[in-house]
Amino acid sequence: MVSSESPPFSRNAKTNAPDDPIIETVDLTRRFGDIVAVDRLNLQVKRGEILGLVGPDGAGKTTTLRLLAAIMNPTSGSATVFGHDTVRRSAQIRHHLGYMAQRFSLYSDLTVLENLSFYADVYGVRGRTRRQQLERLLRFTRLAEFSRRRAGQLSGGMQKKLALACTLIHTPELIFLDEPTTGVDPISRREFWDILADLHVQGVTLVICTPYMDEAERCSRVGLMYQGKLLVCETPEQIKRLPEGDLLAVWPSDVRQARRALAGLEGVLEMQTYGDQLRAFVTDAEVAMPRIADALARDGITLRDMHPTRVRMEEAFITLIRRQRAQEESAPEPSGGQPCP
Repeated sequence: MVSSESPPFSRNAKTNAPDDPIIETVDLTRRFGDIVAVDRLNLQVKRGEILGLVGPDGAGKTTTLRLLAAIMNPTSGSATVFGHDTVRRSAQIRHHLGYMAQRFSLYSDLTVLENLSFYADVYGVRGRTRRQQLERLLRFTRLAEFSRRRAGQLSGGMQKKLALACTLIHTPELIFLDEPTTGVDPISRREFWDILADLHVQGVTLVICTPYMDEAERCSRVGLMYQGKLLVCETPEQIKRLPEGDLLAVWPSDVRQARRALAGLEGVLEMQTYGDQLRAFVTDAEVAMPRIADALARDGITLRDMHPTRVRMEEAFITLIRRQRAQEESAPEPSGGQPCP
């Protein structure tokens, strides 16, 4: 949904050529002692993209954002943002980007308007521009009627909107968001993504860490990180085509017993459990369906329903992570994952 309100800011002058990547990393690595948090990351992000980063806890997503935001220096490798090296020219980068941390980090005792005004002071936004920004951001985030309320008294969803408004106060061209909707209700999540969609339409580049697969579906491209490595970085539709075989949705009377009955069955490549449903990747759906029905019947398991279905993002990522684990167990992978052009 695109808001009918005035945009919260107009685009700044471009800091590099339009066709150049706004972000580029070459073997970007960050170590904490013996732990490799980011492992030889090769990544390019184009202007105006929404790049989603997903992966299990400890995959290196937050560290990647901090490296790209010039908050943290790499152990080795390099990153450029707007054509500037994040180590040697960090000051030139920070003026053009916004960073929204995972935890609420605003001043709880200050009102919504006071928090926004404080961040305007920090970024040197003054005069007429300041007044326009405050007014537009309050409308844009639908916080105008709560401008006198203390931040600590806001709901979780409104706190997230306030944090985003403070991130936008200096008109950044690039925004990093670390799990911005974690812990808020579904309606607030949707409203927050409506705001992000408006920003995307205006040409803002967004890099978002998210644990939610439905949010990953909204991104231009999605990068799956695992143990510091970027396993894949493609569009959502391309990622969902990566698992091998067909996918069957199976509803047995007993999921655990059904898994045991189907383990090792010819033509069954992989099984994933979702509540009372099995999602089975098979070499050929038409051939596998009668085999599965017979195997369940032999073990006295009632088959309530079974039919081919589409692969979802969650199933694709689980498959890719399992594939990576299997490769590491058989032969440790020497590279840092696939580059993300």
